[in-house]
Amino acid sequence: MIDLIKPIIVNITILFSLTFNANLFFPFNSKKPSTKKQNLIYGVISAFAATLCMLFPIEGIGETHFDLRMIIIFIVTLYGGVKAGGICTITVIVVRFFIGGTMAPVGIFVSFLAYVIAVLLRQWYIPARKFAKAVTIILIYFSFYFVTLLYFVPNLETHFYFIYFGGSILTSISLVFIIEKLIKVNEQFNETVYSDKLSTVSQMAASIAHEIRNPITTVRGFIQFLEKDTMDDKLKQYAPLILQELDRTNMIITNYLRLSKPNDFKMKEINLNKILVDSIDLLKPYGTYQNVSLFYNGSGTHYVLGDEDHLKQSIINVIKNGIEAVSDGSGYVKVSKRSTEDKRKVIIEIEDNGKGMTRDELSKLGLPYFTTKSKGTGLGSMITNRLIFEMDGSIEYVSTPNKGTIVRITLASSVLGIH
Repeated sequence: MIDLIKPIIVNITILFSLTFNANLFFPFNSKKPSTKKQNLIYGVISAFAATLCMLFPIEGIGETHFDLRMIIIFIVTLYGGVKAGGICTITVIVVRFFIGGTMAPVGIFVSFLAYVIAVLLRQWYIPARKFAKAVTIILIYFSFYFVTLLYFVPNLETHFYFIYFGGSILTSISLVFIIEKLIKVNEQFNETVYSDKLSTVSQMAASIAHEIRNPITTVRGFIQFLEKDTMDDKLKQYAPLILQELDRTNMIITNYLRLSKPNDFKMKEINLNKILVDSIDLLKPYGTYQNVSLFYNGSGTHYVLGDEDHLKQSIINVIKNGIEAVSDGSGYVKVSKRSTEDKRKVIIEIEDNGKGMTRDELSKLGLPYFTTKSKGTGLGSMITNRLIFEMDGSIEYVSTPNKGTIVRITLASSVLGIH
């Protein structure tokens, strides 16, 4: 019994320690797609962990070779993706082949089975990542694994099944739980860092905005006064441009002030349908001018908790950005909404088929002065993010260059629920 438990504990230790090490290399995050480098790192670390597990097998079961490598394949494929899981699976198959033995084909089969089941069920699990779904997938795999052993290795003792499968299932569930917690902690940390950046900009805005606005107003007044009676053709020619740039500067200062001190929030139940329809109606003329079609898909009536004016401002900012992102002047912006499975939150998705953004641009989105527009300041995205955060919501950007962008806003559903 002890000889059976000791290697399982060693395998479990390997799994947990390398999970935390993988998180140190590239913190787990569900809101950012994995890069090729991340997939490679996850694949290499998982392959190393699986190999270590195979070097400390459960002994005394004849030529069978039991360890927890299947869990590693399963988890890395489920969370890291097909490529990372493929690297781990290929490594395991090669190592198991060289270990040899009459049961090598069975060992290779159950390892490959873990990869196949994780790939097939990944798309069902990843969008919502419900814990119950993860447990279901784990039980499906180990059911197949159990049947395989009964057929190909029928002489195993009963206590082996209880210890090995009990330990494997509990370890798999624990790993899912830990990874989900790490994802949540990492995302909360990122939000905290971003909130600190917003706070820094807010303090800067509060200290300089009023001081700058007063002389700008004075200069603008004098330019208008001189323009009326001047005989200077150059002044007449350039005065409108000067006034335009002064107005743009004033608008930037106004945005800073809005970022620094948003108007008081009046949190209440809001009919989300009305907000979205009003926002689309307001921007339809602008979309028509830019040759961009606006579509709305919103079945049912959703109510959320938030500030009506600020939410409308945020929605308008995002839709307007989507319209302006369609570089060739012919495209669409689609607005849709849906509730989460538990009905506690409502998700608004605003999708365009514009120029999209690179991974580097996505990482900088919402930072001071970063913008993909030729005449932008980046404050619009900062203000939108700030307003959504103030309403206890979240905003997520998913983008692919030359294909478009999806902005996903999540807000708490009100007690009125969904009708």
